[in-house]
Amino acid sequence: MARYLLLSATSTIGQSTARLLQQEGHTLFLTSRSSEKIQPLAQLTQSAYEIVDPKDFNQVQKVCQEASEKLGGLDGAVCFAGSLLLKSAHTTSYNEYLDTVHASLTSAFALIRGVAPLLTQGGSIVLLSSAASLEGLAFHEAIAAAKGGINSLTLSAASTYASKKIRVNAVAPGLIQTSLTASLLANPESLQVSEKMHPLGRLGKPVDVAKAVAFLLDPENDWITGQILAIDGGLSRIKKGM
Repeated sequence: MARYLLLSATSTIGQSTARLLQQEGHTLFLTSRSSEKIQPLAQLTQSAYEIVDPKDFNQVQKVCQEASEKLGGLDGAVCFAGSLLLKSAHTTSYNEYLDTVHASLTSAFALIRGVAPLLTQGGSIVLLSSAASLEGLAFHEAIAAAKGGINSLTLSAASTYASKKIRVNAVAPGLIQTSLTASLLANPESLQVSEKMHPLGRLGKPVDVAKAVAFLLDPENDWITGQILAIDGGLSRIKKGM
């Protein structure tokens, strides 16, 4: 079975992915910014863990090395770090913009920087993008900028590391039922509008994304790299029919 590092594993999608990978028999090393959040997940998945700020290059590089040493090598890694900011550009403050970009793009860059040199036998890196980077959605400017950067980072890194047999891909979810979206979806009107935005007529579940991440990590799927896989109920690709 494979050995994976999950950066910011206590996000809702990260937790779902950790449980799925553990059920498949893989060995995990988890990180979080909160010991209170990570301890139950680590216990449930029988995983080692560390407290890490995912946007800190030095901390991420250190934990990548620690994970590789503790697990006897790494076969792949995933970055689940991110945030949710729904504002127009002119109402977004400088600090809000920086926080949004750092939470997603800087963290993803830090993971590639830290883990790629350790995947000496090849492997898979998976990043979290968003359907907002593939489809123009109002009030998503900061998120779209950060996640669009992840898309470009995915393509460039996939090219850079292909000769090392390291695959780099991203998943781009639509609106998923997570702790970040709970306040938005608590409003019945917002929930109905959000469901109708997706041609398949429902919101995504964390496990929908977790299955895609597991697929891209799987060494059996070793001819897939440089892809942005939309897991969004058709939101970014098709218009709803009759």
